[in-house]
Amino acid sequence: MNERIKRLREQSLKTHPSLSAERAILMTEFYQSAAADQVSIPEARALAFQYLMERKTIWIGKDELIVGERGPSPKAAPTYPEICIHTPEDLDIINSREKISFRVDEKTKNIYADTIIPFWQGRSIRDKIMKEMSPEWKEAFSAGVFTEFMEQRAPGHTVLDDKIYRKGMLDFKNEINARITALDFYNDPEALSKKEELTAMSFAADALITFAKRHAEKAQLRATQGGSCASDQSH
Repeated sequence: MNERIKRLREQSLKTHPSLSAERAILMTEFYQSAAADQVSIPEARALAFQYLMERKTIWIGKDELIVGERGPSPKAAPTYPEICIHTPEDLDIINSREKISFRVDEKTKNIYADTIIPFWQGRSIRDKIMKEMSPEWKEAFSAGVFTEFMEQRAPGHTVLDDKIYRKGMLDFKNEINARITALDFYNDPEALSKKEELTAMSFAADALITFAKRHAEKAQLRATQGGSCASDQSH
């Protein structure tokens, strides 16, 4: 193990996981804007992803050759209020539990209390699902007979298949545009829905291109600064 790897390993072992409100803030900002109401649901979700990719903190730490963090710093976990909202009690438990705790500072708790929870209460996917369930189902759930997948977490399983290793985002955009051009709006009653989904895919590809470009720009800045870590948390 060389010295660089030793330093990275030591950093990973010593850094305590934390909860970041950055993603929740950005998602709330987008869905509070007029842009979210002016397009279809698939397009809105893709534009929300684009909004995130344009603004999320880019972290490139010292010694790193492979980059990318879920949150604004190492081991900072984002939250997904559009799927399931953490309550103040949840945040306290996450912060204090003995096994795999995530530090939740007072600023994050205040942001949740003042902004995130008031906006997403009743709007999250979990809230909408729970609203539709029968009283018997809710009683069984409350009694602990079973749990459901989105209980305080976001889906995280992805099958990339072979395409992601052989094609770039521009390749996907070319295929998407070809599919849109081939849509038959006269004979296919689902053509409009297909166009909305395909357009959303194109937005998502653009978002990833932007995200990659921002990493390249940060790496170039780091190189000109001689590898300084001073600006790692800048946007």
